Amino acid sequence: MKDSVDFDAYEVGFDIPAKPGMDAADIQTPCLVLDLDALERNIRKMGDYAKAHGMRHRAHGKMHKSVDVLKLQMELGGAIGVCCQKVSEAEVFARAGIKEILVSNQVRDAAKIERLAQLPKISGGEVIVCVDDVANVADLSAAAQKHGTTLGVFIEIDCGAGRCGVTTTPAVVEIARAVVAADALVYRGIQAYQGAMQHMDSFEDRKAKIDAAIAQVRDAVEALKAEGIETDLVSGGGTGSYYFEANSGLYNELQCGSYAFMDADYGRILDQAGRRIDAGEWENAFFILTSVMSHAKADKAICDAGLKAQSVDSGLPVVYGRTDVKYIKCSDEHGVISDPEGVLKVGDKLKLVPGHCDPTANVHDWYVGVRGGKVEVVWPVSARGKAY
Repeated sequence: MKDSVDFDAYEVGFDIPAKPGMDAADIQTPCLVLDLDALERNIRKMGDYAKAHGMRHRAHGKMHKSVDVLKLQMELGGAIGVCCQKVSEAEVFARAGIKEILVSNQVRDAAKIERLAQLPKISGGEVIVCVDDVANVADLSAAAQKHGTTLGVFIEIDCGAGRCGVTTTPAVVEIARAVVAADALVYRGIQAYQGAMQHMDSFEDRKAKIDAAIAQVRDAVEALKAEGIETDLVSGGGTGSYYFEANSGLYNELQCGSYAFMDADYGRILDQAGRRIDAGEWENAFFILTSVMSHAKADKAICDAGLKAQSVDSGLPVVYGRTDVKYIKCSDEHGVISDPEGVLKVGDKLKLVPGHCDPTANVHDWYVGVRGGKVEVVWPVSARGKAY
């Protein structure tokens, strides 16, 4: 792995938390730390699974927002490209030379459509966008023609998440007809991501939800075939469901993201044997490194990772590898750690597993990759803040 940053221009503690070659003990906090061994094992494991089941894996870039992590997913895990949620996010990966880009979301604003239509020229590859309204087709077609490009289209089916996507087979057929008839657009398939069930604890509950989604998507694919419209790709699947889609006989592309890092909320869901998925299926590779900055209260330690260092929408972080202390509260710049036995002292460093990896990554500038007690790489969070 090679860094793409000139570290001579940065000074540790002023504008960067660490440099390659440093001892891990000297990393400035709070910052994001990647356990490179665990990360690589996760990536290889998903890649091996996808390959063994004849699945493409288009890794979700919204999770890590990192060109370097994506390239590792492509190199070690065979990922074919990236999913992005916003045009600005896709632009970052396009400029990095990623040739398979899916904007797994709707793009309706005129200025955003203009930018989207230019992405194939930037990346030199295929750009696909999701559509759930026939009125969107003409706008996409006009922009692609204007810029001399071609856009691929996935028709998005709402198969349970209750967000974007059409809910009926006739609506899928109507949009597909419009895409096939439009200039500079190519119908590439269906997006059917059941996001609402990804974090359900029970394996059987998740299976029931995805079984309903598979039946819904199969009906749409068969209806399109009756119209003479072939569906090349059926894309979806997340860290909580990829094995269902991979064995469906219908899906052929996965969009998993969180498996690479893992977080506390995903970690608690159960596999088929009733075990937490962070206890065997996937490893924690993503941490907030934090330091104890005060222990003025005998039973509480105060660390430097508060709200501004993480997202707590899915719950508070978990102190990794410790049962004697617990992260119990946070404010803007402080985290309160219950320490009933007084085992911590000022200067001690702890690794926190955040509740939700995606928005936590988005509030940091850097990933510090560690192996064997040394900083091996420092990667920018390339698409941080790209939400438009």
